[in-house]
Amino acid sequence: MLEIKNIYKSFGNLQVLKDISLTIEKGQIVAIVGPSGAGKTTLLQIAGTLEKPDSGSVLFNGTELIGMKDKKLSAFRNCNMGFVFQFHQLLPEFTAQENVALPALIAGSPKKKAMDKAADLLTQLGLAERMHHKPAAMSGGERQRTAIARALINDPEIIFADEPTGSLDSANRQEIQDIFVDLRDRLGQTVVMVTHDSSLAAIADRVIEMADGKVLPPAIEVEFETVDAPDGESLPVVDTLDAG
Repeated sequence: MLEIKNIYKSFGNLQVLKDISLTIEKGQIVAIVGPSGAGKTTLLQIAGTLEKPDSGSVLFNGTELIGMKDKKLSAFRNCNMGFVFQFHQLLPEFTAQENVALPALIAGSPKKKAMDKAADLLTQLGLAERMHHKPAAMSGGERQRTAIARALINDPEIIFADEPTGSLDSANRQEIQDIFVDLRDRLGQTVVMVTHDSSLAAIADRVIEMADGKVLPPAIEVEFETVDAPDGESLPVVDTLDAG
């Protein structure tokens, strides 16, 4: 679905990404983890075409996105990708329903159709009673659920989420986790997320660990069995090695 090849990115003299290559399969939740400064958010932004690499390739269902003209790329991104950020990025002067409908209106959808679909998505996410409220009158969890509805409005093939639970309390973090799992299980939604939240990473089908601008190889998993030593003491013996 999404193929990233040999991505390099620097900001001034600082090399942030170093020869990153990976593939994202349809219908997966993928978590990108690692320490601050590892390059996670930069990689997510390049994958979502919000940032351009110095070199390398990003292919979406076989279509090369790097080098696509800005206007065409913006339209492609709006129709095929959804975004959820740590701080919702909702427009304060618009209601929740209007915020959710906005990407559909940009894509050319008739206003009534866009607003009806926004209302339906907000209802599905438990916000039927809040859709006419502006962000300032909503809780953090409600704002983030609104942001998820906005990401879904154009039926994107993939959602990119950057620390989507980073500013939430434990109850609201669990709500967001449940929403992502439901989207995957019910709709086959692909989600790629950057997170420091171990409980959020735990719901992922695949975890990609980064450090110093590189993707780390999968950890080696060692399974043991025990055998009896001559004196009757049980000793561990390596059974299998699996590099994942």
